[in-house]
Amino acid sequence: MTDHELTRPQWPRAQGPTFGYMLGRVIRAEVEALEEAGADSLWVGGHISSPNPGAEAVTSLAHLACVSSRAAVGTAVLLLPLYPPALAAKQFAEVDRISGGRVVMGVGVGGEYATDYSACQVPRGERGRRMDEAIPLVHELWNGNQVTNDGPFYPMTDVRIHPRPVQVGGPPILVAGRKGRTIARAATLGDGWLPYQYSPRRYHDSVTEISACAAEAGRDLEGFVWGLWTYINVRPDGKDARRETFEFMARYGHVSDERIVDHITVSGTPTEAIARLREFMDAGVEHFVFAPLGADTGVDPRLFIQREVVPSLLDS
Repeated sequence: MTDHELTRPQWPRAQGPTFGYMLGRVIRAEVEALEEAGADSLWVGGHISSPNPGAEAVTSLAHLACVSSRAAVGTAVLLLPLYPPALAAKQFAEVDRISGGRVVMGVGVGGEYATDYSACQVPRGERGRRMDEAIPLVHELWNGNQVTNDGPFYPMTDVRIHPRPVQVGGPPILVAGRKGRTIARAATLGDGWLPYQYSPRRYHDSVTEISACAAEAGRDLEGFVWGLWTYINVRPDGKDARRETFEFMARYGHVSDERIVDHITVSGTPTEAIARLREFMDAGVEHFVFAPLGADTGVDPRLFIQREVVPSLLDS
């Protein structure tokens, strides 16, 4: 495949809702099964130094690019302020070439683990400003030209990243987060938006806010990816599903009231889950990134959702 054989944005390819899945670990057989079942995208995350053991995001993404063949592959998310932009641009350009142009860069500022930042010698209080400087710089570096930047965090002179990514202009950059500067960052710098722990009503309101912010900046959002990262737990007994989701999220300090689960996750029976996902679609979600729970049932929850829940949404 030659340079720039594809045109950006390359993803998502399908019209209508598309569906992807978080991978705790990259296992070839599981990736192949999900692709065979029709998953549109597969995602990895990662930290540098967190309380729980886990992978680093770019390393996992490269592995995923090698063992997958059809689905888009992305980070949900890369903590971009921890990475020098030239390094991130180089890494993602290479993985995009490995994958044949299937990479999506989901980025966030993180901050829940202070050790991520201290380990990388990056002041946590600078993470938002670093992100704002890094996103356009990564895009510029992906063009393959010599880049000079006089910004306060990443000054550089005549830096060139080549070979370029396969996707013209590089992979789409989706901005994650929920509040504050995130809305403006997505509207003015991102190729898409990937919030988490959102309700349909809040999603609808944020779509309106992002659209208004983009219009004020004179930016056309054609091709913008409206995504959502969400926990999903589908069981025959909806109460069991919601209780399990609450217990999981409470363990990591995400929620303190079980009632919030109904607002910011998709948890319940298949019928309840389908109704909830339709609410999100009506609110503007075009691509779902599912973080499934319920693995103790003996059935891969990702395959169950793809086979038993997704078809009803595609037919609606």
